[in-house]
Amino acid sequence: MSHYFTFVKKEVLEGLRTSRMLVMLLVFLGFGILSPLTAKLTPNLLELLVPEGLSFNLPEPGALDSWAQFFKNTSQMGLIVTIVVFSGIMANELSRGTMINMLTKGLSRNAVVLAKYTYMVLLWSLSLAFCALVTQAYTVFLWPSDNVASLFFSIACLCLFGAFLLAVLLFAACCFDGVPACLLTSGSVVVVMLVANIFPNVEKYNPLSLASLNVELLMGVVKAADLYWSIGITAVLTVMLVVASVLVFRKKQL
Repeated sequence: MSHYFTFVKKEVLEGLRTSRMLVMLLVFLGFGILSPLTAKLTPNLLELLVPEGLSFNLPEPGALDSWAQFFKNTSQMGLIVTIVVFSGIMANELSRGTMINMLTKGLSRNAVVLAKYTYMVLLWSLSLAFCALVTQAYTVFLWPSDNVASLFFSIACLCLFGAFLLAVLLFAACCFDGVPACLLTSGSVVVVMLVANIFPNVEKYNPLSLASLNVELLMGVVKAADLYWSIGITAVLTVMLVVASVLVFRKKQL
């Protein structure tokens, strides 16, 4: 366990030195600011684009529109940025030889894999929470009387899906050498889940539902109980991928 905590600390310090943490927090800060502003300004922008002589009534934006923009930004570009930022978390150290030196001096391979995954999930969760707090502050300022139901649960679902994708990335990093293979594997998993959603009976079991039905949760169209299967399957798959990553990395020739 001492190796694990030491390596987590090392990952955090390296994240600070390489600006990885700064990049993540700044990107998600931008999403947090833009989400309510986009919801507020979109009707005005659309009115400016309408040709003269035409008129239509747009509903007044509210807190729900702000959070819809939040989930659109974080579940798409936010996750893409996260995967790209962490895509070289194994390959870079292996190519520089720094990890090999530490492993030959007795560092546990299990500790390396678990510490790296812990760091990735912590930074992803922190960035998402930071973004949500900024969005909440602006949303309350712009629409103080609006309340949104199931907000925490919906954000937690997205957070779990991100942890699952990071487990996929970790497994790919332990299996393959190089950043492109990691990105291709992660992208392929998302494509498979998108294709699977074509079949209506698969959606309630699909991990992708945790990142695609967030707004429906806020609107009450989807109930929390409708996602229990997705949550359970995603959690199990995440644990299995992390365990598989540990087993693969134990036998990996460095």
